[in-house]
This record gives sequence, structure tokens and C-alpha cells, in this order.
Amino acid sequence: MKTNPAFCIFSGTLPQVVAVLCGTLVAMSDGMNYGWTSPVIPILLSEKSPIKTTMHECEWLENILNVGAFAGLPVTIYLVDKIGRKKCLLLAAFVSLLCWILVAIANRMEYLYVTRFMGGMAGDMAFVAGPMYIGEIADQKIRGFLSSMIYLMMLCGIIIIYSVAPYVPFYVPSIIAGTLLVLELILFPFMPESPYYLIFTGKTEEAKKALLHFRPNKDVEAELQDITAAIKRQKSEKGRPQDLILIDSNRKALLIMTVLNGAQHFSSISVIIMNLHLILESAGSIYMESSLAAIIFAVIMFCAATVSSFSMDKFGRKILLSTSTILSGVCLLVIAVYFNFKDYGVDVKFISWIPIVSVMFYACAFKLGLGLVPIVLTAELFPAKMKAIGMTLADAMYVVFSLISIYFYQWLSDSYGIFVPFYLFSASCFITTIFTLLFIPETKGKTLEEIQFILKGIKEPVKGKRDSVL
Repeated sequence: MKTNPAFCIFSGTLPQVVAVLCGTLVAMSDGMNYGWTSPVIPILLSEKSPIKTTMHECEWLENILNVGAFAGLPVTIYLVDKIGRKKCLLLAAFVSLLCWILVAIANRMEYLYVTRFMGGMAGDMAFVAGPMYIGEIADQKIRGFLSSMIYLMMLCGIIIIYSVAPYVPFYVPSIIAGTLLVLELILFPFMPESPYYLIFTGKTEEAKKALLHFRPNKDVEAELQDITAAIKRQKSEKGRPQDLILIDSNRKALLIMTVLNGAQHFSSISVIIMNLHLILESAGSIYMESSLAAIIFAVIMFCAATVSSFSMDKFGRKILLSTSTILSGVCLLVIAVYFNFKDYGVDVKFISWIPIVSVMFYACAFKLGLGLVPIVLTAELFPAKMKAIGMTLADAMYVVFSLISIYFYQWLSDSYGIFVPFYLFSASCFITTIFTLLFIPETKGKTLEEIQFILKGIKEPVKGKRDSVL
């Protein structure tokens, strides 16, 4: 009986999968926190609100999450090397647990501001330490799949908050998120720390035990020596921040990541996730309740992201990214035109299904490429000695562009109408398509070393200069 090749790659990787599942429960909580405003703001603005608030205060609930994430960057970068990836994930889970407890008992808007700010810091720590931990424990044959799991867990969190928050008392989502975080705090301490970090801190024997845990029934001596050599090289070749600008290949990598991080948010993803219920209510659809539509939206995103995680190494990054941006741009253009007609007084009652369908297609199109490919490219484009600095800057840009896109949406909607920002977001998608086709290299099937040669414009590697690239 033949074994299915799709499942062969998972042979002997169960300890890695378990560790990633236990360590990324905090990402599910972060997804609930990220999508929390969409179903909760209409509740806060209603007559039955547990905390009386204004629309202006609700807008700050969206913005302050990103402010907290940005403020947490220096702390995160210091702690991931000071206390390790594993302890950072546990710290993020503990802080998130405190935040959800405060949400449950909050009776003033100031408490919610504090929880959103601290939640942003915890989420930032989880989404820096998490990918580092996963990349350093994962077997190469499933590294791409495991790396995408943290984002799939986040999408699960969005599904949960959309499915629960509109129908239950205000404190119930806190109980659900708190339960997930307590599970992580109980289970994840039993998982080993990253072997890379252990060797980095001189704990070679502990690193060997960790590798034996993650690679059962395998001889880990060769991998241990490879990791030790890599750490030694990286310690001797620490990258300078200015090298991101001074070295041409690093500058290209930084430009690509800047454009893609901006494109992710100027394709309206943060705006839609945080305001989906209000956007659909503004559309005035008579065909589906906004709460149900939001749940379907989140499920579609999760399914599309799952397909993308399995397809990226088969079809390549560029084709997924360019297809995704074109389709996302079309969906956003349709939404903009619909709201434009509605704003001019056209009777759109009998075509009010259009924004719902467009949003659903957008969920699929975005997560098929633009939602995941930039995450993968972040870890591929920067050389080893610049990876920490590069990933930190990429994360900072992600947060800043999210904050800017939300501000632009709020300002343009209030000043000129909701259709204006959607025209802007649509144009951004089409511009990203052109940029992808002209400037982004295809990294499918390439080693990290080969990617560096592509960025440097070298067609054939020069013998003896391979090691200097990384």
C-alpha cells in the first residue's frame, strides 16, 4: 500500500506540530483582540451599551491597538534575545490574559484603552517571537506550513470573536480568550526552547536535548554542528543598521518589504477587519445580517489562507501575489462604486447583495496571496546577519501602515464619503500588481543563498564567495 506523499512530509514531525500549536494559542487570542472592535463597536454605540461611548472614542479603540504594538517593538527586540523566544511567548500570553480580565470587568472607556494598548504590545511580542521560534525548531520540509500556522491561529481568533461577540454578554469573549491563554500557560512550558537560542546562549547540551525532542529517532549531531557553525558565523558578522541602506541587495529587500507591508494595509485589510459590521450596515443590505456575513467572511479568509499555505511552494510567490492583488483591487473597486451610487441617492436596495458578495470574494482573494506572501518573503529576502534588524523594521512598518490606513479611512469617510477610501484602496492593489511583476523576484525553490545572489544581480555564484553572501 502506497503512502500519500502529501502526508509523508509530516512523518516524524509530531513534536514540532504540538509545540507550535501550544505556543501559538496566544495568536488566537490576538486574532480575537484584532477583530474585537468590529462586532463590539456597534454594541458600545447602542442603547444597551455596558459602557456609554461616542464614535470618536470608538475610533481610538481601533488606533490604540496599533500604537501599543509600535510601542512594544523595542521591548520585544530586547527580550527575544535576552530571555528567549519561548519565554517571550509565555510573557505575551500572560499579558494578554491580564488584558482580557480587565476587558471583562471594565466599566469605563479608559480601562478599554489600557487593555487595547497592552494587548497591542503583547500581540507584537507574540508575532515576533512566534515566527522566530517556529523557524528555528521546524524541519525544513514543513517549515513553510508551520510558519503559516501562527497566522491561521490568528484567523481562528477572528472567526471566534465574530461568531460570539454579537450574541453573548460583553464578558463572554474574555472567558473564551482567557481559557485559550491559560491552556498555553499550562502546556507550553513543557516544550523545549529553540535550539538556536540555546546554542546562542552557550547551552549546547540543552540544545541537543531540544533537537532530540523535535527530531525523534534521528541522529542530530550533524544538524547540531550546522547550527553551531551558523551561530558562530552570525556572531562574527553582526549587521549594522546602516547596511540596510548602504548595501544594494539589502536596500532592494527593504524596498520590497516596505511596499508589500504598505500594500497589505492599503488594500484595506485592517479597515475591513476592524469595521466590517459597520461597513456592511452602511451598505444597507436586505439579504444578510452583518453579523452572519462577518462570520462567513472570517471563515473564507481562514480557508483561503490554508490553501495558500499549501500552494505557495507549488505555484510560486509572484503568481499568487499578482493574482491576489488584481482580484482584491476589482472587489474593492466594486464596493467603492456601490457606495458612490448610494451616496448620490441612487436606489441600491435591490443590488444591496453586491457589497456582501464583493467582501466575500475580497476575503478569499486577499488571503490567497497578499495576506501571506509578504510574511514568507520577510524571512527569505534578508541575509542572516541582517535578518533580526530587517524583520524588526518590517514589523514596525506593518504596524505603522495599519495605523495610517485606519486614520485615512476614518478621515476620508467622514470628510468625503465612505466610497473615497475604497477607491484609494483599489488603486493601491493595482499599483502593487505592477510592482510585483517588475521588481519582486520569484523565491520558490530557491535557497536563501540563491535569493541573495538574485538580489545582488549575480547570475552565477562565484566560488569562494558563497559564505560572504549570508
